[in-house]
Amino acid sequence: MQLYNKLSAKERSALIDEAGKNRLTISFYQYAHIGNPQFFRDTLFVNWDALGVLGRIYVAHEGINAQLSLPADRFMSFKDYLDGVPFLKGIRLNVAREQDNKSFLKLKIKVRKKIVADGLDDASFDATDIGVHLKAKHFNKMIDDSSTVLIDMRNHYETEIGHFKNAITPDVDTFRESLPIIEADLKDHKEDKNLVMYCTGGIRCEKASAYFKHKGFKNVYQLEGGIIEYARQVESEGLENKFRGKNFVFDERRGERISDEIISNCHQCGAPCDVHSNCANVACNLLFIQCESCNIETNNCCSLKCKEINDLPFDEQKVLRKGSPESNKIFNKGRSSNLTFKK
Repeated sequence: MQLYNKLSAKERSALIDEAGKNRLTISFYQYAHIGNPQFFRDTLFVNWDALGVLGRIYVAHEGINAQLSLPADRFMSFKDYLDGVPFLKGIRLNVAREQDNKSFLKLKIKVRKKIVADGLDDASFDATDIGVHLKAKHFNKMIDDSSTVLIDMRNHYETEIGHFKNAITPDVDTFRESLPIIEADLKDHKEDKNLVMYCTGGIRCEKASAYFKHKGFKNVYQLEGGIIEYARQVESEGLENKFRGKNFVFDERRGERISDEIISNCHQCGAPCDVHSNCANVACNLLFIQCESCNIETNNCCSLKCKEINDLPFDEQKVLRKGSPESNKIFNKGRSSNLTFKK
């Protein structure tokens, strides 16, 4: 029984081309009590691998967090499978606005302590006592209210390419860092302000809303389905789009456009740009914003030093990396002294 991915990204890419089928990129999450996460993980892998699912999925005692793609013609079979899992029956699936057949090239299902690294002791508060969910129409009205404080619960490299108008965007690398910062900054407004939060698909706000209610905030709200669902409702209902720029996504696309506005700049030359790239020097792999001109000039590297290394024969690169841990993190935090125009 195969329980792990055995194909390289290159091999999988070729198979996708050969199949010639359109794929759908979707995401979902659900908090639930899972008694045996490893058994659940293995069961998912066997069934989803058979359906051609690729993606990055985290399973824990507290639930599941999934970003994945699958052949479009197998969507209903996939949905039927989810409906056969009691705590996933009827779950909302966030379908990407911009599809890419190669958004994911491997199926990775991992068992973790938590489905989102929040740094919280869940036993110290009621994680089910969450804030009020807001649909796009009511969210728009509430963020126009002068008594509302709008908080972006995402990280700095996400918010720099897109965020809601007038949102507070904490300059953090991780979700867990933002929680104490927000609490401290708003400690004097626990009763007189509406605390409205949003994130990519809703999962970070789900836990954060319960945490802030536990900390004494009286009026806590969250955008239902996050930016992904907001964009869908804005389009389907003809609502005003209050989101500026692109929504960062954690797959090979790295972003999908929500508005035509470009609010960020190339980290190398300062030109308007909102396209993220990973440094081609595999020993660096830095995530940064790079325009087409700089991409050509540096051969997709974050600096001339990295370009020099990347231009070396592969065997020489391996010698340079020997003894140093090679990064396998796709989304490094995007901070470097090499990035002259990083805000």
